[in-house]
Amino acid sequence: MSSSNKADKPLPFLFHFIAGGIAGVSEILVMYPLDVVKTRFQLQVNTNTGGEKYTSVLDCLRKIVKNEGRLYRGILPPILVEAPKRAIKFSSNEQYSTILKKIYGVDKMSQQLSIASGVCAGSTEALAIVPFELVKIRLQDKESAGKYSGTLDALTKIIKNEGPFALYNGLESTIWRHATWNGGYFGVIFNVRRILPKPTSKQQNLMNNFIAGGIGGTVGTILNTPFDVVKTRIQNDSGAVRKYNWTLPALKTVAVEEGIGALYKGFVPKVLRLGPGGGILLVVFDQVSTWMRKYLI
Repeated sequence: MSSSNKADKPLPFLFHFIAGGIAGVSEILVMYPLDVVKTRFQLQVNTNTGGEKYTSVLDCLRKIVKNEGRLYRGILPPILVEAPKRAIKFSSNEQYSTILKKIYGVDKMSQQLSIASGVCAGSTEALAIVPFELVKIRLQDKESAGKYSGTLDALTKIIKNEGPFALYNGLESTIWRHATWNGGYFGVIFNVRRILPKPTSKQQNLMNNFIAGGIGGTVGTILNTPFDVVKTRIQNDSGAVRKYNWTLPALKTVAVEEGIGALYKGFVPKVLRLGPGGGILLVVFDQVSTWMRKYLI
C-alpha cells in the first residue's frame, strides 16, 4: 500500500483508543492546574461572605501553592477517563462523519457536517465521563479539602451518602457542555485547515494542526463556558435541597442572581487551558495516528 493511501486509511477503534488516550493524557498533564483554577472561579459565588478570594489566574495559582501545596488535586479521575474519553471523541467523530456523509449522499465533509458530527461525538463522550467529572469537581473544591482524602474515598462517600445515582448528577449539563465544545472544535478545525496554506513539511503540518486545534479549542470554550459553569455548580451541590438541577433553569438562576458575566466565571483559565490544549490534542493525536498508519497497518 502506498504512503498516500495509508495516510487516508481510517484507523481501527483500538488504535483510535490508544492515540486519543495518549493525546488526552499529554494535554491534561501539561494543562491541568488551569482546570483547578477554572473550577475555583466557577464555585466562587459571593466573595463578600468570607472564604478564599481569587482575583486573577496568577493570584489563584499562588494561593493554592501557598495554602494547599497541590496544583494537581483531583487529577486521578480525569487521568483514568482520558483514554476512553478522547478515544470516544475522535473515533465517534469519524463514525458520525461517515454516517452523515451517507445520509446526505456526499463524498467529502463540509463545515456544517463537521459541526454536526462534533455535536454527536460530544454528546456520546459526555455519557462516559459524568462520574469522573463529578468526583473531580468535588476534589477540586477547596471546601472539600478535609472532606475527602482522595479519589476512592470521595467515590465511596458520595455513593454512601447520596446514593449511586448521584454519580450521574449533571449528566444533562455535561451533554450540553461537550456537544457545544466538540461542535465548535471540529467545525472550526475543518475551516481553519481549509484556509491555512497546504503543508509542505512535517514542521508546517505540526504548526497547522496546532493553530487549527488552538483556534478550535478557543471557539469551543467561548460556546460552552456557561454550560460548564452550571455543570460545576450542579455536580458540587450535595445538599438535600438542590439549588441547581437542570441546565437551562440553572443558567437563568446564575444570570439573575450574579449577572450575565457570572456565566463566564473561570473563562480565562479555561481558555488558557483549552485553547493551547486543543492544539496539543490535535497535534499529538495526528502524530500518533500517523505513526500507527505507517508502522502498524
